Amino acid sequence: MFEQAFKNIDNILRTDSGCGTELDYVEQTSWILFLKYLDDLEEDKKKSATLSGKSYEYILAPEYRWNTWACPKSRDGKLDHNKALDGDDLKDFVNNNLFPYLKKFKAEDPNTIEYKIGEIFSELKNKISSGYKLREILNVVDDMHFRLYEEKHELSHLYEAKIKNMGNAGRNGGEYYTPRPLIKTIVKVVDPKVGDTIYDGACGSAGFLVEAYKYLTENQSKLSSGQTAILQNKTFYGKEIKSLAYIIGIMNMILHGVEAPNIRHMNTLAGNINDIQEKDRFDIILANLPFGAGIGREIQQNFPVKTGETAFLFLQHFIKILKAGGRAGIVIKNTFLSNTDNASVSLRKLLLENCNLHTVLDLPGGAFQGAGVKTVVLFFEKGTPTKKVWFYQLNLTRNLGKGQPLNENDLAEFVELQKTKAESENSWSIDVKDIDQSTFDLSVKNPTKSNGVILREPKEILEEMRRLDKDSKNILEKITKFL
Repeated sequence: MFEQAFKNIDNILRTDSGCGTELDYVEQTSWILFLKYLDDLEEDKKKSATLSGKSYEYILAPEYRWNTWACPKSRDGKLDHNKALDGDDLKDFVNNNLFPYLKKFKAEDPNTIEYKIGEIFSELKNKISSGYKLREILNVVDDMHFRLYEEKHELSHLYEAKIKNMGNAGRNGGEYYTPRPLIKTIVKVVDPKVGDTIYDGACGSAGFLVEAYKYLTENQSKLSSGQTAILQNKTFYGKEIKSLAYIIGIMNMILHGVEAPNIRHMNTLAGNINDIQEKDRFDIILANLPFGAGIGREIQQNFPVKTGETAFLFLQHFIKILKAGGRAGIVIKNTFLSNTDNASVSLRKLLLENCNLHTVLDLPGGAFQGAGVKTVVLFFEKGTPTKKVWFYQLNLTRNLGKGQPLNENDLAEFVELQKTKAESENSWSIDVKDIDQSTFDLSVKNPTKSNGVILREPKEILEEMRRLDKDSKNILEKITKFL
């Protein structure tokens, strides 16, 4: 129904001077889709109220509703060209009237539409420089609808494809997209149930929350009305600091069936983790930890282990906010397992003493497009210390890349072996009591790969470099004698 419409929108944006990247295409498409979704939602609520003999009070003022400014209709249901704004008039209205109006919406409860409107438009800007091109896009989106399941289902797949394209659009895009086969695998292993509260404090495009929702709905023969209400309102929670990621996450969840996603637009790390109370905790945590140095001292003061590494602060937050008995599946750089700096050692000790780190999945390079780092997935339960860790090293016969991405079949053996923590050519277990108790080093060293490359000690490498330098000097001296 809508595949060609999405292509048409992209083609229009490519010819607009204000939009230059896939990130821009998704961002601009998203705010327009959101306003069309909001219009459909309001009309559905109005019909429901009318059928119940009640009146309905619109969220938006009349002049800011879709059918007034975006696509006003004539009596025959077609676009009224006499009323529809175009060119500079449309652009000026959007920039000077519509966006300032929408930014003023404020609400404390992230589960409300009012909260989402204010947060989505608080920092976003209309980047479509041509009012005529904006008119073309509005006309295309006007034919999209969010009312039937089939409509939402197709839109969700198309939107997911746009997010994936954005994720492949260089290093910055990658932070918005975790490979879906990996997310699905993590969700399978953690195995959330209806009634669990599921949290991602760095939710980005909400891939983990979306896949958890699909897992819970597709693995139930039939959900009761009560269970459906729980999934809609009391299951999925997220936080996201970036405006672009926030609106993408909201739209992604809406299109996949969660009508009012409980996602806050905020800096997760800004809160002191000592202020987290039992009522704030969650049953399940699913996340891909953002990485990078440069966190200021004022933020570091919120955590017992002071560090400028973003991922390490998020890990502390997640351990603290997980309920006793709660389960987690978290993606983190593989260097976390072996770094010898004080923060890394302290965090490994904290994790092993407070949680049962039962599984570590070691991923090959290239699993994340454009990220340039190797990662591992930590699976743990909070409440009991770790006694034994089961490792699985994903060894593939091909190099992962844009043309050969990670798929679910690649991870099928891991999922099966993980159920019993079985040992194999790619999996093994270690007792925590046998690791170095001063560094808590958890390096991935597969004992079955005896024919692997043995890495030499730095001292040995330096000695060989000196010998080679000496040999080179001698050779040069001999050549010089012949000149």
